[in-house]
Amino acid sequence: MSNRTRAEIVAAVNVAARRHHAAYTLFNQAMAERLGLHPTDLQCVSLLGLEPRPRPTGEIAELTGLTSGSASRLVDRLERAGLVERQPDPGDRRKMLVSLTAPRTPEVEAAWEAPGRAFARALDDFTDEELTVIERYLQRITAVGSEQTERMHRG
Repeated sequence: MSNRTRAEIVAAVNVAARRHHAAYTLFNQAMAERLGLHPTDLQCVSLLGLEPRPRPTGEIAELTGLTSGSASRLVDRLERAGLVERQPDPGDRRKMLVSLTAPRTPEVEAAWEAPGRAFARALDDFTDEELTVIERYLQRITAVGSEQTERMHRG
């Protein structure tokens, strides 16, 4: 066991999380540059890839933290870049649904191959139980981050 106090461990986790966020932000910028995208555009592509179905632009605004107008411009850029397509929402013809497209999928997947393998290798020496704790931490900290973002937007 560690000789550190709980307060020291919590402080160390917070420092590590901040360093992780900074490193991942730089990684995201480098990946976006490699694909000829803005980092927010890459974030949207990544988030859309996690969604089980096409999403309306309003939900994309929520996922990315953008205003509806900015989200519409983002979708316009992604459509011009051949990464997404719009289709009418069968339940509400006034809405358009946005989904990833196939033309650039191989290019995006190829760009993620080496980093994906490296990130997977970084987890190799963790036990299943430790990975479960890491997953729980990431889910919890993501929820807290979303709550704090909302709090700051409210003023």
